[in-house]
Amino acid sequence: MGSNNGKQCGSEGKGSSSISSDVSSGTDHPPTKAPRNVATSEDSDLSMQTLSTPSPALILNHSPSTLSPQTVPNGQDSPSPSPVPRETVAMVHAPPGTQGCKRLPKTHHTALVDFLPDPILLQVFAHLSTPQLCRCARVCRRWYNLAWDPRLWRTVRLTGELLHADRALRVLTYRLCQDTPNVCLTLETVVASGCRRLSDRGLRVVAQSCPELRRLEVAGCYNVSNEAVFDVVSSCPNLEHLDVSGCPKVTCISLTEETSTQLAPLPGQQISLRYLDMTDCTSLEDEGVRIIATHCPRLTHLYLRRCVRLTDEAVRQLALRCTSLRELSLSDCRLIGDFGLREVARMEGRLRYLSVAHCARITDVGLRYLARYCPRLRYLNARGCEGLTDQGLAHLARSCPRLRSLDVGRCPLVSDAGLEVVAHCCLGLRRLSLRGCESVSGRGLRALATGCPELQLLNVQECEVAPEMLKVVRRHCRRCVIEHTIPAFY
Repeated sequence: MGSNNGKQCGSEGKGSSSISSDVSSGTDHPPTKAPRNVATSEDSDLSMQTLSTPSPALILNHSPSTLSPQTVPNGQDSPSPSPVPRETVAMVHAPPGTQGCKRLPKTHHTALVDFLPDPILLQVFAHLSTPQLCRCARVCRRWYNLAWDPRLWRTVRLTGELLHADRALRVLTYRLCQDTPNVCLTLETVVASGCRRLSDRGLRVVAQSCPELRRLEVAGCYNVSNEAVFDVVSSCPNLEHLDVSGCPKVTCISLTEETSTQLAPLPGQQISLRYLDMTDCTSLEDEGVRIIATHCPRLTHLYLRRCVRLTDEAVRQLALRCTSLRELSLSDCRLIGDFGLREVARMEGRLRYLSVAHCARITDVGLRYLARYCPRLRYLNARGCEGLTDQGLAHLARSCPRLRSLDVGRCPLVSDAGLEVVAHCCLGLRRLSLRGCESVSGRGLRALATGCPELQLLNVQECEVAPEMLKVVRRHCRRCVIEHTIPAFY
């Protein structure tokens, strides 16, 4: 490959540019000779959840002659002998072999990789992360041209707490906008979760340059605020997936800069978000949820874990406006009680997933509302709801026979009587957590073993259960993984 550099020196014009990815072990080193006008670069309730957020890799056609037009985000790191760098600094520079190179003698050795056709190399590059692609662009002019193929840049994925994410996004979008000035039509996904140095400036660059953006993940970027989120949702009409979990400065999602406005957007101006994760957005209040529900009525997945300021009024706003919700998590929202669960029940048959873990104000009253109006419920996490009893559990089991996953751990009033009803009505149950349920004994487990043959996970940690009963479960449910704290059972 070094010999190729020698052959290709001086064949590109001065206007060409590329991005390299240099590794720094702790502090950022400023790039040299850069152009003046370009900058340098679950929560416990998920333990029982069967549905996971999709994160596909870029899939290319295996045919050696053509590159498949189907492209989805790159950036899933394939096994590599070198670890992902802790910090990456992207910079603009001339393509390899265009400045100050001496020609090598013609009698040289050609590397084996040079015999690979371009479609094969593109398939290899499709499995590389964003920093790895930037480094490949520095090898030679051929690799430079291949590494910046637009089909490889559906996704930009940045990692590292020390990464200068603002600079990296600015320089990457600059390079990707060269073929279509001022706009990047290929970039659909930006993942910068954990980049603590990302700020509003970096997201504004994305909003201005990437109108086709569909997915944005900035979890843990605590410098991101409402202003940057407003820029993105107002400039990217196709945005469907937004993860701002762990961003305490984000308090609402709206199309109006004045968050206190009472005006609802016109039907054609509504945000098209389907998935929104605001876990650990500790400043979120009921008014912020009202604004979100008004501007994002198409939501189907909403996660508000540990938004401790929310009350039943927030749930009421969601039930009124977000009528398509299928998954809702309110774990550790301790101010939500039975009234909020009654509002959740107004979503009726659409709701499939609900987590109200550690909402201690919820009792059998709220569970009855849920059981009556949400018969298609598949997943319920009620861990730590100490007001739930066998009576409420029985109502749920009789009305929601399609339950697949149930967590009633740390509910001391749940006993064998409730489990017997679950075993009789929920024959397709696959996951059950009874952790810390001190009233559960062998009778309930025997009923589960015979009534729920599809059981795949059973958690009986901190339960006083005889080892013989666990052997009964294992004998009837051969695929079941039993989590326990009983030394005598192995």
